[in-house]
Amino acid sequence: MPNAIVNDCSISMATVNGSGSQSANNILLKTIFRMGIPVGAKNLFPSNIAGLPTWYTLRLNKNGYTARKKDLDILVALNPATWQDDLLSVKKDGLVIYNSDYPLAAGKREDVIYYPVPFKKLAEDNFTEIKLRKLLTNMIYVGVLCELLGMDFEILKSAITDNFASKQKVVESNLKAVQVGIDYAKASIKKVDPYRLEKMDKNDDKIIIDGNSAAALGCLYGGCTVVAWYPITPSSSLCESLIDYMEEFRVDPKTGKKKFAVVQAEDELAAIGMTLGAGWAGARSMTATAGPGISLMSEFAGFGYFTEVPAVIFDIQRVGPSTGLPTRTMQGDIDSAYHLSHGDTQHPLLFPANPEECFEFAQSAFDLAERLQTPIFVMSDLDLGMNFWTSSKFKVPTKPFDRGKVLDAAALTKLGKFERYRDVDGDAIPYRTLPGTDHPLAAYFLRGSGHNEAAKYTEKSEDYVNLMARLKRKHETAKKYVPKPILNQDAGAKVGIIAYGTTDLAMTEARDLLKTQNIKTNYLRVRALPGTDEINQFYKDNDRVYVVEQNRDGQLEKIIRLNLGSESMKSRSVVLYDGLPIDAKSIAELVLNQERATL
Repeated sequence: MPNAIVNDCSISMATVNGSGSQSANNILLKTIFRMGIPVGAKNLFPSNIAGLPTWYTLRLNKNGYTARKKDLDILVALNPATWQDDLLSVKKDGLVIYNSDYPLAAGKREDVIYYPVPFKKLAEDNFTEIKLRKLLTNMIYVGVLCELLGMDFEILKSAITDNFASKQKVVESNLKAVQVGIDYAKASIKKVDPYRLEKMDKNDDKIIIDGNSAAALGCLYGGCTVVAWYPITPSSSLCESLIDYMEEFRVDPKTGKKKFAVVQAEDELAAIGMTLGAGWAGARSMTATAGPGISLMSEFAGFGYFTEVPAVIFDIQRVGPSTGLPTRTMQGDIDSAYHLSHGDTQHPLLFPANPEECFEFAQSAFDLAERLQTPIFVMSDLDLGMNFWTSSKFKVPTKPFDRGKVLDAAALTKLGKFERYRDVDGDAIPYRTLPGTDHPLAAYFLRGSGHNEAAKYTEKSEDYVNLMARLKRKHETAKKYVPKPILNQDAGAKVGIIAYGTTDLAMTEARDLLKTQNIKTNYLRVRALPGTDEINQFYKDNDRVYVVEQNRDGQLEKIIRLNLGSESMKSRSVVLYDGLPIDAKSIAELVLNQERATL
């Protein structure tokens, strides 16, 4: 047997959508996590209900590299339709655990290790119910992996018990299936591969959670009381989770009265209209969508910008344009969301990189929306929104809500005058009142047509120019409030890399790979638009700056370059847009190509 490779591999389960593999795969994830090993999960699934291929990949690494790995170490092949292609994805000397019913003759590789397992026969011999056989086949491969990799059986057992806690018979049948796999591997497989797992302690004070659930929890803590939405993959689970949280925590225990409102609108256009209406009325309101919904929201987004109404929009990005690949991930909506609407429009965007920031940015988005009196876009993506991530535990917020510049009756009496769109303080943010404020000065007319500082209708050119110039200044003011970039420097480095969102998960590993090629890098993670002064300084401090993105056109790089002046000559675009979660090796290779080196 070759030298052991401990706690460092990627494992992919190739199955069929709707076969019941999700529970088995999540149990594997929880087991490895509870063993204290850094681990990440990526679920690649089709855009239909059942019958098409699905792949669930676990990346575990003792050094904390949990982004998708370009080269697959271990394949569990249970889908005859993709068997030959899946085989090609395994790296040289990798391991293939396959259903021995599949023919190996066609296209068999000689440079990988094979462990045939008669999954169908094992299920038939041990379970009488036909439907149960199909479902428990998945747990048999869990048992095989448990034995081959040396997983802690007691931890695996606890993960199964927790997963089916209310169904004791289900627990028993799943444990039996796992034992069938363990027994077969012990008796029939001679281990010649190097992969094994050992307990670590890297997951203390960490949790497993998906980004949509984290964002929903953040909305709850952020004071959201109105949800207007239309279902669309991959954003639906965000609103569904938030509704569940509200049903649990926003209902008066004595009266049963709900302290929130949820409307499933007829489409995305109606959803954002309702969200803006609630924001104008003083509620903290949100909607969630994906690229096609963003397209439909364009006119109302411009209305919110022009009339200065707070709202929060979550864009869980997927592959476009049009329907695109609705179950693949992308950072393809940056440009469209930033300028959403006709005319001159710029919206603040937030870029969470992990579930912890989904939780934090969801809260701060409501503060920003009310402070700046404008729609705020939280730009997540399918990888973050729908996959399980290892995350630090969330910190309970202690700061009070920032409601921004809101005048009550007492303030209006003291001032003696109120003009809704006048810049009183010089920061381009006017004061507002809320409907129902009991004062004769409080009312104003909200209009999406031309208006002056007093909110009165106008078509005077100077009034329009003054309004648009102030909105531009307000966008500059937003730089004071949006999350700042995070800088990570390497002594002596003069090559810079900028990334954002989920790309961050692969960046530590990518920079380490570049270092093996004698390329030291500085790294700036951008967390919001408008871009802050830290970005310009980063360009000044480096000879070349690579902006890594998951879209074809280098959308953020173009936005940054517009504000760089002479430093723009240093900017380089690195793009990956295959719809798969980004991997470190591809980033390193693309940077090296431009640095005129090879990996």
